[in-house]
Amino acid sequence: MTAHIERINIPLTSPLIIAALLFSTAACSNPSAVSTSNNKSTATESKKVSTSDSDAQTATQTTTQTETSKPDFTTKVIATFDEPWAMTALPIADNEAPKLLVTQKTGELFIVDTATGNKTKVEGIPTVAYGGQGGLGDIIVAPDFATSNTVYLSYAEAGTGSDSNKFGAKVIKATLSGLETATPTLQDITPIWQQSPKVTGQGHYSHRLLFSPDGRYLYISSGERQDKDPAQDMNGNLGKIIRLSPDGNTPTDNPFTDNELAKQFWTIGHRNVLGMAFDDSGQLWAHEMGPKGGDEFNIIEKGNNYGWPVVSNGRNYSGLDIPDHDTKPEFTAPKITWTPVISPSAMSIYVAGTHNDFPSWQGNALISGLSSKALIVVGINDDNTAAERYRYDMGERVRSVLAVDGQVWTLEDGNDAQLLRLLPK
Repeated sequence: MTAHIERINIPLTSPLIIAALLFSTAACSNPSAVSTSNNKSTATESKKVSTSDSDAQTATQTTTQTETSKPDFTTKVIATFDEPWAMTALPIADNEAPKLLVTQKTGELFIVDTATGNKTKVEGIPTVAYGGQGGLGDIIVAPDFATSNTVYLSYAEAGTGSDSNKFGAKVIKATLSGLETATPTLQDITPIWQQSPKVTGQGHYSHRLLFSPDGRYLYISSGERQDKDPAQDMNGNLGKIIRLSPDGNTPTDNPFTDNELAKQFWTIGHRNVLGMAFDDSGQLWAHEMGPKGGDEFNIIEKGNNYGWPVVSNGRNYSGLDIPDHDTKPEFTAPKITWTPVISPSAMSIYVAGTHNDFPSWQGNALISGLSSKALIVVGINDDNTAAERYRYDMGERVRSVLAVDGQVWTLEDGNDAQLLRLLPK
């Protein structure tokens, strides 16, 4: 079956042109495993985008989810960006079109009116260490944003003094002031968390942010910074998923007590977690980039060790073998693994709201793919098994996906990247 995707322009403000340094691909998962094209589609181009049942290689996938339909869609171009990294929605008021917050790696934050495509730049962004996979990262709104205007951001920070030429992720909270003006600004910036230790290199920051459904806890994914061993080292917070209170303090019911730093940890043994989301039952899921093969979709449970770099269903880039998950059952195995890789970059759970553009996606995880140039739809079953239902070839590397109030947006990767609204046919 094919889905016809037609791109439709709406009036746009002129995109900000940013001088960008040449950097290596943001997807560390064997980009050569999936054929790619360098041809950028135009806004008025019509293309056939294939949708297929997936025979994704899985470690523990044992059930098949019944498919009621495979929705076709067109896409509508809302705005363009240069090296965008993340997006989130502001609270929706009076059934108006959502406004999105979109970050660019080079250090810019924009408020985007999805009805008009107008972009408003937010001032007061901290200096970021742009390069490689680093720069301005994730953004989310606080659970009490409607009254506090508080947002949380992550970014790569350069070290100073003895940490010169070293880098690490940092998380801050701030007040987004002047939201309805022409000059919104971040104010009252407060540090919340940082990677420790800072290390050389500019890859695998992860720094994805997520609040628990009740708003009591902040989850932060902390990549192992392409250094493998830190994922199992309890004296550093690299290669972990962190759980904090919104003010940055450590909850007393976190599972690890090895030392003060380890009290931050919720789970360990991670490589590069770029997507986290709670499903409609309150269960936390995350996807993770594997090395050469072995991208993962994991259920995240308190105190578990996910095995990196001891086990993986992928292989080292050198070709050296890594034991598969099933050889060491003491580590938590993924629910799905992908070889060839999809290079998962972000995740959002589809839930119907005022709109219900894609009823057959209800409760499914939507995953954006970089090297796969795809939107992947994963079904989650009541018994916490999961299976890829199908995928859409989007024709470009997809940096992010966002489901809001029953509507869906995707965000392309790189320069001249398009923010697209998916419109059901």
